[in-house]
Amino acid sequence: MAWSIELLAAAHRDRLLSFEERNREYFARSIPDRGDEFFTQFDHRLQVLLEAQDAGTDLFHVILGPEGGQPIIGRINLTDVDAGGASLGYRVAEAAAGRGVATWAVGRICEVAAGSYGLRTLTAEVSHENLASRRVLERNGFHVQGPATWDGGTGVRMRRFL
Repeated sequence: MAWSIELLAAAHRDRLLSFEERNREYFARSIPDRGDEFFTQFDHRLQVLLEAQDAGTDLFHVILGPEGGQPIIGRINLTDVDAGGASLGYRVAEAAAGRGVATWAVGRICEVAAGSYGLRTLTAEVSHENLASRRVLERNGFHVQGPATWDGGTGVRMRRFL
């Protein structure tokens, strides 16, 4: 395993856009599609993410694969960073699914969140249908805190103390 996680940077732009385009249909099977505007406004959206990151409210990361050129095989983000806690979200490319990437990345981001960012808790929301993602969270010490609802879905909120 030679995966790595890097803080999102403008230099990731082309690889990140390629990752999102290649996996659009795959992601849309389990979460609402981002729509065409996400892709036509990609540069603006990336700039907004980087500004939020600079402000310290969000910490966006890319998961890099072991292949030559280090393609992006996933994203893992800490959003709404405040008072020692953050919300966790992640997605892994279809080609990397089922290989332990998500489990590894969630474990690694928990280490980074505690060690580098000084966070004490992470929360994540997962749909009732996404059993694989729920298992990833459980393997990494997350426990159900209660129900969660969002546009287009319901599930559970999970938390881990770091």
